[in-house]
Amino acid sequence: MGRGKIEIKRIENTTNRQVTFCKRRNGLLKKAYELSVLCDAEVALIVFSTRGRLYEYSNNSIKSTIERDKKACADSSSSSAVIEVNTQRYYQQEASKLRQQIQILQNANRHLMGESLDPLNVKELKQLETRLERGITRVRSKKHELLFAELEYMQKREVELQTDNMYLRAKIGENERAHQASVVQAGTEFDALPTFDSRNYYQVHMLQAASHYSHHQDQTALHLGYETKADPSA
Repeated sequence: MGRGKIEIKRIENTTNRQVTFCKRRNGLLKKAYELSVLCDAEVALIVFSTRGRLYEYSNNSIKSTIERDKKACADSSSSSAVIEVNTQRYYQQEASKLRQQIQILQNANRHLMGESLDPLNVKELKQLETRLERGITRVRSKKHELLFAELEYMQKREVELQTDNMYLRAKIGENERAHQASVVQAGTEFDALPTFDSRNYYQVHMLQAASHYSHHQDQTALHLGYETKADPSA
């Protein structure tokens, strides 16, 4: 079984910490030696233990390697400073160019608005006039283009509305014809029903009432006659 991963933190046990230090120090020195030999690199290694003991390795000289490191750091700092200065100078020049361009554009805008024309000579005024005429021509051309497009759209819209109007008129005509047909059919059915005469209804009703009344009087007379015969005092 291979060794498992250990957590990289300070070892609290003193004995284990000292053992680990010795093992890893020897491995680090071995790796530095191998790097210097295999890659022909200048390597300097300095290790201080917790007790202050020094362990070092160098394939050349510790002092010369340290001096070389200081010189390289100084050269890097100076080159960084030079690069920073050149960068600032570049940005300053670019900012100045942009300010000049903004000023030129602002002056041109004022000239187009008819302002600040005193510094201009006749030639510059003529050029400005030509620019304005060209601009007006382009504006009018764009305006006519938009007007033609709007007119074409309105014409198409008119055709669509006319089509819709004809369709609605046709639907209204169909509805009116259907309504007239239903009215005619209802009139025909009404004519087929028996006629009603109020005069005949009144005469028939009066005759029936008279007949009923006469029949009732006859029954009353018969009843009274029967009662008279049955009375001994008569």
